[in-house]
Amino acid sequence: MGASLPPKEANLFKLIVKSYETKQYKKGLKAADAILKKFPDHGETLSMKGLTLNCMDRKSEAYELVRLGLKNDLKSHVCWHVYGLLYRSDREYREAIKCYRNALKIDPDNIEILRDLSLLQAQMRDLTGFVETRQQLLTLKPNHRMNWIGFAVAHHLNSNGAKAIEILEAYEGTLEDDYPPENERCEHGEMLLYKISLLEECGFIERAYEELRKKEFKIVDKLTLKEQLVSLFVKLNHLEEGEKLYRALLSMNPDNYRYYEGLQKCVGLFSEDGLYSPDEIDRLDALYKSLGQEYRWSSAVKRIPLDFLQGEKFREAADNYIRPLLTKGVPSLFSDLSPLYDHPGKADILEQLILELEHSVRTTGGYPGRNGVIIFGVISEQSTAQREEKEPPSTLMWTLFLLAQHYDRRGLYDIALTKIDEAMEHTPTVIDLYSVKGRILKHAGDLEAAAALADEARCMDLADRYINSECVKRMLQADQVALAEKTAVLFTKDGDQHNNLHDMQCMWYELASGESYFRQGDLGRALKKFLAVEKHYADITEDQFDFHSYCLRKMTLRAYVEMLKFQDRLHSHVYFRKAASGAIRCYIKLYDSPSKSAAEEEDEMSRLPPSQKKKMRQKQRKAEARAKKEAEGKNEETSASGVSKSGKRHVKPVDPDPHGEKLLQVEDPLSEATKYLKLLQKNSPDSLETHLLSFEVNMRKLKILLAFQAVKQLLRLDAENPDSHRCLIRFFHKVSSMAAPVTDTDKLISSVLEAERPSFSQLHGKSLIETNISFLEKHKDSLIHRAAAAEMLFVLEPDKKAEAIKLIEDSNNNLVSTSEAIVPVRKWKLKDCIAVHKLLGTVLVDCDAASRWKLRCAEYFHCSTYFEGRSSSAISKSSEHQICRNSENGGANHTADENAGSIASNGKLEAFKDLAI
Repeated sequence: MGASLPPKEANLFKLIVKSYETKQYKKGLKAADAILKKFPDHGETLSMKGLTLNCMDRKSEAYELVRLGLKNDLKSHVCWHVYGLLYRSDREYREAIKCYRNALKIDPDNIEILRDLSLLQAQMRDLTGFVETRQQLLTLKPNHRMNWIGFAVAHHLNSNGAKAIEILEAYEGTLEDDYPPENERCEHGEMLLYKISLLEECGFIERAYEELRKKEFKIVDKLTLKEQLVSLFVKLNHLEEGEKLYRALLSMNPDNYRYYEGLQKCVGLFSEDGLYSPDEIDRLDALYKSLGQEYRWSSAVKRIPLDFLQGEKFREAADNYIRPLLTKGVPSLFSDLSPLYDHPGKADILEQLILELEHSVRTTGGYPGRNGVIIFGVISEQSTAQREEKEPPSTLMWTLFLLAQHYDRRGLYDIALTKIDEAMEHTPTVIDLYSVKGRILKHAGDLEAAAALADEARCMDLADRYINSECVKRMLQADQVALAEKTAVLFTKDGDQHNNLHDMQCMWYELASGESYFRQGDLGRALKKFLAVEKHYADITEDQFDFHSYCLRKMTLRAYVEMLKFQDRLHSHVYFRKAASGAIRCYIKLYDSPSKSAAEEEDEMSRLPPSQKKKMRQKQRKAEARAKKEAEGKNEETSASGVSKSGKRHVKPVDPDPHGEKLLQVEDPLSEATKYLKLLQKNSPDSLETHLLSFEVNMRKLKILLAFQAVKQLLRLDAENPDSHRCLIRFFHKVSSMAAPVTDTDKLISSVLEAERPSFSQLHGKSLIETNISFLEKHKDSLIHRAAAAEMLFVLEPDKKAEAIKLIEDSNNNLVSTSEAIVPVRKWKLKDCIAVHKLLGTVLVDCDAASRWKLRCAEYFHCSTYFEGRSSSAISKSSEHQICRNSENGGANHTADENAGSIASNGKLEAFKDLAI
């Protein structure tokens, strides 16, 4: 390194390297310039100067200098290494690996280059190369602990756990008997736990148990030691020892659900699907009663039995669980109970129980006695002591609060609103009441009123970030994006506030605002939000890089391997799935309705009459002026806040495309959609939406076999889903209407489809029309299935449009009642009814049928703004309502300001539209 230089310049070169390592970049530049004055073509100095400039954000100069240095000295490992570092800083890992390999051809035993190469191989999951590089590092430096551990981890990641165990045992053989010293006990203990977990993973359970017992005294983390030991006991079928140890763990933490699950396994009372025989339920009940006596303050020991108990025993256990929490006033009680609503019959029992508690607290001021039951005002005998026990006044409010959430879950929004209004009247200062009322209104379809309620809750506690976030979410659901952004930035740092939300990786906000922009038809901004989320996931993937060396150094090996496994399935996370799906929908919509070019807009403008042309020009000038003013305001805020105490100005990069207009200027939207579709197909293959999007994209690209593959996947996941049925019928209808195959490729595709068609049970020996009729007969009581059948009838036989509409209109919204339910529930869901209305208006194109459907649904969904139900905030805005009010009041003119207050009975949204930050 710098060997071809005279001694003075060689020392200066060492100073450049040291300055780079200590981040004294100006000092390094000065030394580099001093060398280059005498030796302007010295390749290694040029490369180091370029690397230093790269750290000072002068990338273009850096690349020029490094390439020039490499050109001047192609046989220098330093030049190749620096070139690799430059690519690594720009996340061009494959190019960096090539540079490192070229450097190693010149200097095969360079430790620094080998270490850097191994980090990149771990990042890129080049596991075979990772093993080779780690082996080379161990050969060169066998006395370094990190090299032994790195070699073992490399084999483990490369699915060779047995070899990793051998390496760790060989490493232990190099240690002295009294190892480790006091300052290395934690690291050595972690290595031992990693080795034991490896033995367990490879199926060497006996060896793992023996190793754990043998090295027990060297392991510092005693809790993990016990958890590992009890896991081995269960796998070795030493259930008595396992039971004792699980009970010991429960005495340490009686609210750990995994310990209860393990204890059930040890006593032979565990079922993966949660289904038990009556005898097993009795034994489990006895077990948890004994545990309840031992751990009286544990919440888990009272909650777990609710999952397996049935009938009267469930009712009694739920009663014992709910009462103290209502008295205490626990707002999260319903969230705790909500999984029970998926168990048949338990929701009805809970409804009866809570109504009984409400009636008793309302009439007697206390809970009903154990020997007396109160149902619909009939009170059985109770002891005097029981009747004298009074509950605090807040108990009634929390009971109403729980009932409101119960009815909301069951879709009985009118009753839920009545209960929550009564609770608010009882205690108007509890914030949770306003939040829950907003949630009920959202489910009922009144998004504007829900946003107003959430904002009212926010104003009651301006320091609560969660309530602020919930308010922002409600505003975005109501498509009030500007107001939501103003509210969201109340909890961000000063300066460029909108970018702070992006810097904080606030993905829920970006997804919700992206969906809002998509609903409003602003595809540019919607795409920008969805792609921002995708970038966050790329950043999270990059964030693992620093841990490849850190975790080996600190010996956090189990956590490191778990982190790598998490990173491998990172893109299967629900947020990424939503962002990728949103981006694909935007590209599909862009393909179906391409944005107009500037020339086309100018051509349309020239055809307008002069008066309209003048108005359009004025409107454009005003919009441009407004945008310019907003940009200037943001720049002033940034410049004011971008100066640090030391006087240095931190200039943030300006977003060149704030509205996503450039994102819309893609030549082929479907090829862009395919990029994200491939990620979904790889990481979310069991999601129905993945294959629905695949079908839509490939049908538009006329990729018949790929579309066929999507249909097969849909039928595999859920053959009875209405969307699966639509795709099946649309696909084979499209294929049947295509021209006769001419080319060899077309003939091959046709032969594949002919061969595969009999494999579909839905089409076996039937025409598409018969398949559709069969589907309708099978699901004639379901609205969404009838709508799908009607749509496909119209696709197959366009002249039967009236029959298709009649199929939908003949649907019945029957009441669904069980023997124990107090209030019956209707079958139709709001989102399904909205989808049917859109189908009638846009696909079947019958405005009269859509209007009839809207009136019919308004009777069922009183709070829905979409259907303008009688209790919704939208009714105050409808022209018909305004005409009626004018006629009733003698034709008086009511201004918009007078009607603004009628958005909701609680919460004044208008007051916050001029909110300034």
